[in-house]
Amino acid sequence: MKKLKNLMRGIISGEEGQGMTEYILIVVLVAIAAIVAFQTFRKKLSAKVEKAADDLEAAK
Repeated sequence: MKKLKNLMRGIISGEEGQGMTEYILIVVLVAIAAIVAFQTFRKKLSAKVEKAADDLEAAK
């Protein structure tokens, strides 16, 4: 338990914690951008996926 406590203290107070925070922010921004892009192009993407599924079904 003491090891975990020391590890958490080091992460929170050290540069490692800063790097982790930056990584999390980048992941969140990429996720938001993906959601916005998907909502913007939802109809076009849906039509293309449906066409691809129909083409695969016809190829059987």
